[in-house]
Amino acid sequence: MQINPSIFKSYDIRGIYPTDLNEEAIVAITKAIYTFFHKKKPTDMPLSIVVGTDMRVSSPSLTKRVIETLVELGANVIDIGIVSTPTFYFAVNHYSYECGMQITASHNPKEWNGIKFVKNTPQGLIKIGKTTGMPEIKEMATKGESIKSIQGGKVEKKEKILNDEVKNALRISKNPKINKFKIVADAANAMGSQYINEIFKVLPGELIRMNFDLDGTFPAHQPDPLQEKNLADLKRKVLAEKADLGLAPDGDGDRLFFIDERGETVPPTIITSIIATDLLKDHPGETVLVDVRYLLTPKKILEEIGGKIHVVKVGHAFITEAMYKTGGIFAGESSSHFFYRDTGNAESQMATIIAILKALTKSGKTMSQLVEEFRRSFESGEINFETENAAKIMDELKEKYADGSLDTMDGIAISYPSWRFSIRTSNTEPLLRLNVESLNKEEMEKKRDEILSLIQKNL
Repeated sequence: MQINPSIFKSYDIRGIYPTDLNEEAIVAITKAIYTFFHKKKPTDMPLSIVVGTDMRVSSPSLTKRVIETLVELGANVIDIGIVSTPTFYFAVNHYSYECGMQITASHNPKEWNGIKFVKNTPQGLIKIGKTTGMPEIKEMATKGESIKSIQGGKVEKKEKILNDEVKNALRISKNPKINKFKIVADAANAMGSQYINEIFKVLPGELIRMNFDLDGTFPAHQPDPLQEKNLADLKRKVLAEKADLGLAPDGDGDRLFFIDERGETVPPTIITSIIATDLLKDHPGETVLVDVRYLLTPKKILEEIGGKIHVVKVGHAFITEAMYKTGGIFAGESSSHFFYRDTGNAESQMATIIAILKALTKSGKTMSQLVEEFRRSFESGEINFETENAAKIMDELKEKYADGSLDTMDGIAISYPSWRFSIRTSNTEPLLRLNVESLNKEEMEKKRDEILSLIQKNL
């Protein structure tokens, strides 16, 4: 069969079911992934490979074909069932399995599905993406190339992973004392409900649940907290309940947004800065990674506490690759992914929740007060454009701001002493994405509007 090559993204594999990704296509893709993972082992040695899945309607049949295919190839399959992506990563790393595949399309609408996959190393997990093997897998899958099957493939079930994940998350924050807080969480009928339920079995306080029943049709709203409309109900509930905090995970649970007691979204760079400050108290001088979109606040905070900053391209595969290379202790992405060395360089939203509640407990402040304590810059929020003139727009911006410091790591980023902007094409959607930040709110707004005016002339 022919496989749509566009489903092989920079970070993972993702397409619409059943036109782009279906039970036939996933067999060829699974064979290619297993062959890629197996290439450094003796040909008669099976791999131990973890398989997890989310709650999407198409996930059971796709997962069934993945497991059957791996067994036919001779793999030792560890079936961990329906889990969040952070729990999947934790299982691969914590139990020292060689690699893993998670059937999920993250925050995408219900008709989508996909695969995230990782290999384990002594330095942590490496997520397979554009720079770590995706082109090779794409070529093998589209050409139907595969390792020969060997005898002896088997499946074992692995359960009670969440118990160990909770213990590890508490250990990262040194088992802190946590005050009683009232917290509202909107899981969007997706996988974040699983780990939020589990962590609040051991945390004090009151958890008010919204949309916690797993439902791959997403009846309440799409599980994408980057879209403001998907946070509206949660924000209203936080205010109505006079809650201390709101939590909004995405579809597979590897992103987590925080809402303060005033019903406002907490910038992920603030969350990064709070967690980095806590971790570096016991690990002075360590490296923290951030993506190119926003970095002024964490950069200032790290300068103040004696840490190092390392800037990377946008995307979880790029970040875990950079953590692997730098040995960084922690990474925070502007889309609310938070990565820990102590989870094998993978996301742990359990650890993130604990870290923020620890900071609230120790400071005695509200979330909004804590935000202002850590704020060092003002951010525009990501502004997206549908355009076929991305290259022209970037060229004009480079010309207009030629006196700034240019970085072409990911699209273009141009910096001045008190402000900067980043503009890049999306790795997953046909969009141009703009982010502007400044040490001064008025300057951020002025420069944002100035750049917007130039872009809109070229749309």
